[in-house]
Amino acid sequence: MNFEVLDPGLAEYAPAMHSALDPVLDAHLNPSLLQNVELDPEGVALEALPVQESVHIMEGVYSELHSVVAEVGVPVSVSHFDLHEEMLWVGSHGGHATSFFGPALERYSSFQVNGSDDIRQIQSLENGILFLTKNNLKYMARGGLIIFDYLLDESEDMHSLLLTDSSTLLVGGLQSHILEIDLNTVQETQKYAVETPGVTIMRQTNRFFFCGHTSGRVTDYVPFFLPPWGPVSPDNVSLRDLRTFKVEHEFDAFSGSLSDFDVHGNLLATCGFSSRLTGLACDRFLKVYDLRMMRAITPLQVHVDPAFLRFIPTYTSRLAIISQSGQCQFCEPTGLANPADIFHVNPVGPLLMTFDVSASKQALAFGDSEGCVHLWTDSPEPSFNPYSRETEFALPCLVDSLPPLDWSQDLLPLSLIPVPLTTDTLLSDWPAANSAPAPRRAPPVDAEILRTMKKVGFIGYAPNPRTRLRNQIPYRLKESDSEFDSFSQVTESPIGREEEPHRHMVSKKYRKVTIKYSKLGLEDFDFKHYNKTLFAGLEPHIPNAYCNCMIQVLYFLEPVRCLIQNHLCQKEFCLACELGFLFHMLDLSRGDPCQGSNFLRAFRTIPEASALGLILADSDEASGKGNLARLIQRWNRFILTQLHQDLQELEVPQAYRGAGGSSFCSSGDSVIGQLFSCEMENCSLCRCGSETVRASSTLLFTLSYPEGSNSGIPCSWVGKAPPDVLYHQGEGVGGLTVGTGRTWSEASSFPSDKTGKNCDFAQVLKRSICLEQNTQAWCDNCEKYQPTIQTRNICHLPDILVINCEVNSLKEADFWRMQAEVAFKIAIKKHGGEISKNKEFALADWKELGSPESMLMCPSIEELKNVWLPFSIRMKMTKNKGLDVCNWTDGDEMQWGPARAEEEHGVYVYDLMATVVHILDSRTGGSLVAHIKVGETYHQRKEGVTHQQWYLFNDFLIEPIDKHEAVQFDMNWKVPAILYYIKRNLNSKYNLNIKNPIEASVLLAEASLARKQRKTHTTFIPLMLNEMPQVGDLVGLDAEFVTLNEEEAELRSDGTKSTIKPSQMSVARITCVRGQGPNEGIPFIDDYISTQEQVVDYLTQYSGIKPGDLDAKISSKHLTTLKSTYLKLRFLIDIGVKFVGHGLQKDFRVINLMVPKDQVLDTVYLFHMPRKRMISLRFLAWYFLDLKIQGETHDSIEDARTALQLYRKYLELSKNGTEPESFHKVLKGLYEKGRKMDWKVPEPEGQTSPKNTAVFSSVLAL
Repeated sequence: MNFEVLDPGLAEYAPAMHSALDPVLDAHLNPSLLQNVELDPEGVALEALPVQESVHIMEGVYSELHSVVAEVGVPVSVSHFDLHEEMLWVGSHGGHATSFFGPALERYSSFQVNGSDDIRQIQSLENGILFLTKNNLKYMARGGLIIFDYLLDESEDMHSLLLTDSSTLLVGGLQSHILEIDLNTVQETQKYAVETPGVTIMRQTNRFFFCGHTSGRVTDYVPFFLPPWGPVSPDNVSLRDLRTFKVEHEFDAFSGSLSDFDVHGNLLATCGFSSRLTGLACDRFLKVYDLRMMRAITPLQVHVDPAFLRFIPTYTSRLAIISQSGQCQFCEPTGLANPADIFHVNPVGPLLMTFDVSASKQALAFGDSEGCVHLWTDSPEPSFNPYSRETEFALPCLVDSLPPLDWSQDLLPLSLIPVPLTTDTLLSDWPAANSAPAPRRAPPVDAEILRTMKKVGFIGYAPNPRTRLRNQIPYRLKESDSEFDSFSQVTESPIGREEEPHRHMVSKKYRKVTIKYSKLGLEDFDFKHYNKTLFAGLEPHIPNAYCNCMIQVLYFLEPVRCLIQNHLCQKEFCLACELGFLFHMLDLSRGDPCQGSNFLRAFRTIPEASALGLILADSDEASGKGNLARLIQRWNRFILTQLHQDLQELEVPQAYRGAGGSSFCSSGDSVIGQLFSCEMENCSLCRCGSETVRASSTLLFTLSYPEGSNSGIPCSWVGKAPPDVLYHQGEGVGGLTVGTGRTWSEASSFPSDKTGKNCDFAQVLKRSICLEQNTQAWCDNCEKYQPTIQTRNICHLPDILVINCEVNSLKEADFWRMQAEVAFKIAIKKHGGEISKNKEFALADWKELGSPESMLMCPSIEELKNVWLPFSIRMKMTKNKGLDVCNWTDGDEMQWGPARAEEEHGVYVYDLMATVVHILDSRTGGSLVAHIKVGETYHQRKEGVTHQQWYLFNDFLIEPIDKHEAVQFDMNWKVPAILYYIKRNLNSKYNLNIKNPIEASVLLAEASLARKQRKTHTTFIPLMLNEMPQVGDLVGLDAEFVTLNEEEAELRSDGTKSTIKPSQMSVARITCVRGQGPNEGIPFIDDYISTQEQVVDYLTQYSGIKPGDLDAKISSKHLTTLKSTYLKLRFLIDIGVKFVGHGLQKDFRVINLMVPKDQVLDTVYLFHMPRKRMISLRFLAWYFLDLKIQGETHDSIEDARTALQLYRKYLELSKNGTEPESFHKVLKGLYEKGRKMDWKVPEPEGQTSPKNTAVFSSVLAL
């Protein structure tokens, strides 16, 4: 291998490939790739580490799935996808081969192929792998055992091989011949002479194979971006017959040299270099040849410098063109290259050295000059081959020993220990006088079965809850005293012992809540059973509703709630606007649950959310396949960044038709930045003493945990920077406080003052905020890459401290568990054993409660278990930009006094406000809940009292809890995910007034989104300024809907249908008609709502909506956005109008509006008798108004007018509600008539319609 044709920086690997253990790494190398990579004394990597964060893959588009380090600093020379198993093989310039299994790139095997020469080509066979080096062909098993080792002549310099059949191999190189080797006998059978010396690339079709020839020596001046095999011939690609080896044709490719070529079907594509005055230059024209006519066709111009190319035939014959700098482009060989089809591979080193495509075309592999391998796929779970055989793995070490037995288990099968056959009396044979038979009691029936059971006579039918294995019934000898089963209970069946003890471990209020649907939908579901407070829960059945708990956390942050509700902009899908609308609904609710359908609809349209993998498919959400803890932490980071950007764009509050500005907005940073942003300085300190400082900001921090917890051994922090969200300039790399002038040696040996067995939370938080990192970086003073210490100095602390816990593995969970145990022992020792087992006090204790000494009441043992998190922390900024963090307890508060005066000296006290936890439940796939400390202002608005209280928010289940429960984490089922700490007296620093940003101008005329909409198609007259509604005005309302997702239901064993998931509806048309005045009955809103989501069913028979009505390109209707119409209805609600309609509860639910009950006049309930059926609008109109409506389809204008007429009729019949008895007789007559008519409207001739009545004759002018 001639390294002179490559980057000069790579030439150092040729004379001394493993001379040093400290390779010079690129600045872009992610340090997290190297954490668990071990190097032997020769510098060869023994372990490769996959990237920690997986990337969301968009179906059909190639994206990076994983990256691993094969060998640190040693360039990758060749990569090859195994043709028989799901493996990727990688060879290095040091002669080392490594294999990775599956798309996760788990290391399978690693072994040395050659001690001095680089691996030049790899070919997979059924029983092993062929490796070609300079003058050696080695056939090895996939585990590393040598099958044969074929040495070639020392003068040979081989570069390529080609497998013509299962036992014949062609090998070519920088010679004037090609060798044919029989793999069965491992002997050379033929030597074919070639006219042009040297063959470095060989490709094959059904009849021919193609050779790329070299011109011999490599000249002194060659551009650095040549491929690893060096330049090939100036004008030669030869086509030979496979049977006779005769030259069939030669193609003159480029005037300089050939870089790569590939063949597919009847096309041959080449890339290479052209001769220029200054030497060789990369040619951006690909030469394409038609093999049927053996001539060139139109060259293909590309936008990258091509070094590799491959055909990737999937739906079309796509070409993948790759440059050594990492740019990749897809294009058709006979079409035009589009710059939009370019993507970029981020190599760790400066060059891409190799490229390969899997047989299934679903995966691409790239190897770079720093030893990293990058896997790009077009699906989240790719396969390398269409039909791969099963891979054999090494068997675990089996120790011939008997299993240990736990004698404390009552149901332990003693048959696990073999006992010799004996006729003697055994010790366990008790005499009959000392023993009595005790039959096992029948196990109790599952409560879920009893709850859902339907009885027919004396036989009960119930669906199988599928909580146990088939025919496996656990027997319990002891009754459980607690609310859930303990781990010590063992089932009778050894098969079920792994899952049964976990079944009831999760406390009932923390389990995933579901809505039971009936024939009436949600109307008869008792939400009050789950929520006896006046705060509003959130419904969980909407797609991607896993973020409900975080929405509640943001809502109960008073400055955030006021800021978001003051915001209004013109963007159609603005998360800040939709979150403000949802917060307004939570304000209006008096304990009824709300749903965030409009917010989640806007959330699904954000491209960044999809790219981060935050959009879950329905199947993944139902089965719980996604890691909810990681998901909600990514969502937390995303929403803060998105809100910051949305509010930052609104520097001067722009008109959403004259929307008023927020008192929060300023000309600089957004208020989200003021609340959550932490300003810091990132310092890079080289060993030469030079220091570089950059400013940056982050909206949240990620906890970083210590490694090692052995007694007496200082714990060292994980050397990785947390993935904080950074903005402004620079990147935050973290670091401990290193003052100006501190030497490199002092910074690199930062002491650890705590052992791994006792690290309080404040210490871990300080190390996470100020995280030190050793990495290779460029030093301008040394003019090369040097080991540097990167530190982070805090300049300004945020008002709200957001922490992602990152408990994503057993290692972090064990750390939390161990620290909770240590804290429990310390608390026991601190109180001197005076801790009570419960919260009950004796009579003598109550007499001393008034004394100052008894202010700090002794906690109970249950309150101290599983607690490591403090309720308050104290932070102090030092003069040298350092940070002191300590836990702050009630005792410290009494000793030091209030902390509000200390803010002048840079001292701040943060109080815990919310914790978001991940509930591990194997039955439901887990869920997310939040503990939130609800402040005084919320209680004052909802309940009229002033106090603070902790609550559990589990979707629509809301329950007050003890404050200790918010910080108790049993890591077996309750894992912390997100923490929110707020500064003391935070609300006093911000203006908490809310000014309604929606103005009357939203009701004025607006343009339609539909291109074909004309005035002749107008179905409504907008309100004039003198017609603006007032408090108490009547407005007729009706809405029509389309279906986005069909209903999911199951048939029970007794024949009844049970709804699992209701159909997802979307509003398609909203109509409002005037309820009084000279234009009564004339609509002033008739908006068709444009939707970007796929419609499953237009429900034309019931909605009147036809395909195309919601498409802006072809619709002739007045088409608007949902946000525009939503603002109109919100203004009407805020102004105090009364809505008249039929079935308004469902309409407002789908529109996602919360309307006070005194503003809704629903004719469904006006003409309804208790415990009787609901009557349709069509029957009511026929019976009371003698009108025939809803003939072929429904029309919202017609329905809204009819509802107004029915309300007028109601007032007439009930004498404005003063004669309920007489109206009750009218209703009885109505129900009697309905039963006789079977609630069907007759079809007589000459039936009238609202469109023909005199009351609405003025509408005909439309």
